[in-house]
Amino acid sequence: MKRILIFLCAILPSVVGAQTFETRYERSVHDLMEDVARRFDVRFKFDANVDTVGKQLPYADFRVRPYSLEMTLDNICKYYDWNWWKQSGNLYKIKLYEYPRRHEAEGKMMLDWLSSLYHNKEQWEARRDSLRREVRQRLELDAFLDSCVTVPDGSPSGKRPVILSKIRKHDGYTTQNICIELTPGQHLFGTIYASTKKGKHALIVCPDGHWPYRYRKDEQQRLGTLARMGAVCVDFDLYGWGESEKEVGEAAHHTSRAHVYQAACGYILLDWMLKNRKDIDPERVGVMGGSGGGTHTVLLSLLDERVTASAPVVHLASHFDGGCPCESGKPVQLAAGGTCEPELAAIMAPKPMLIVSDGGDWTSSVPTLEFPYLQRIYGFYGAQDKVRNVHLPNERHDFRENKRKAVYDFFIDVFGLDRTMLDESKIEIEPEETLKSLYK
Repeated sequence: MKRILIFLCAILPSVVGAQTFETRYERSVHDLMEDVARRFDVRFKFDANVDTVGKQLPYADFRVRPYSLEMTLDNICKYYDWNWWKQSGNLYKIKLYEYPRRHEAEGKMMLDWLSSLYHNKEQWEARRDSLRREVRQRLELDAFLDSCVTVPDGSPSGKRPVILSKIRKHDGYTTQNICIELTPGQHLFGTIYASTKKGKHALIVCPDGHWPYRYRKDEQQRLGTLARMGAVCVDFDLYGWGESEKEVGEAAHHTSRAHVYQAACGYILLDWMLKNRKDIDPERVGVMGGSGGGTHTVLLSLLDERVTASAPVVHLASHFDGGCPCESGKPVQLAAGGTCEPELAAIMAPKPMLIVSDGGDWTSSVPTLEFPYLQRIYGFYGAQDKVRNVHLPNERHDFRENKRKAVYDFFIDVFGLDRTMLDESKIEIEPEETLKSLYK
């Protein structure tokens, strides 16, 4: 008992002595967080942008909730515009506030609120139409399209200034680079992977995610394999990445312009492919992408009603809108009084949709939170079987073999692709320079 009293006396002058009404019960944030860590038996990791040095928090101990670590952290972090995120085990990370990112519990509250707005197909479709209209407005897509380059006579033929490379032949598919001038001096850069089979083929537009460029091996494997099975696939550079970086610089990717530019790339590319290629079946038009490419998969599916199947991979969450301005630079999540990615994705109903999720990123909540929400919307059409979830609890944020397999299975089913041609070893991995149009 004597040793405990000595210890208390030692800390009272530094901790309790300054705790008065006149001093607003101020305490050092650093000391307070150390106390919170001991009280709740947790560890804190502070992001590089979070600085606690010299910060004094008013009413510090009154912000502590002995029954809730989360409420305690809310009370402390919100004062400084920080946020907390649970990592593995007992580790918590303290970061600056991020407007596109929320806690899973907030995602559930959002979906519960959204679900209260519609109880049948008619109510949902009224909401859907409002979302389509307002997302397009907030994205400012039409103003951007008006600024784009058109053919000299201004005809609505869908033809734009286009550069196509020579066709390169492979085992069961071909590749050809495509370059379309969008705004004066700025271009869409992509590659078309096409089946060598005769007849009409499904079209699959493939927005890219934030992995190292579209020239990487797994993307060539995915698009080439789908082409061998009977599809025509096309991808394109992110704005400010790849060849686009040569025109606008890398920093341009981290702007709101990237959001509308990438959305326009998918929109214009889909339109051009349908109007200018005779081998496309307009009844089979898919969109598929992972991570940030998943964001633009949802967006293109919303913007263009010609899309008949959608597959966002390692993307969908009610509590995360995408952390890059190319995904959330325009305030589309404020449309119709507030929305989130699952509601925007639900606009596809009752057309087929695949959601691929895993246990190692924000999509870990999909099986218990976002997928049941989507099933409810599809249920308005009696089409719950049209929305699927492949969840990989032991995997992380990537587009590796099991994710690709899920995508293959989906498009084989909904587009009637040829499973006997599913063999990634047949794909020729081309050098990065081969896949470029202008800047070698």
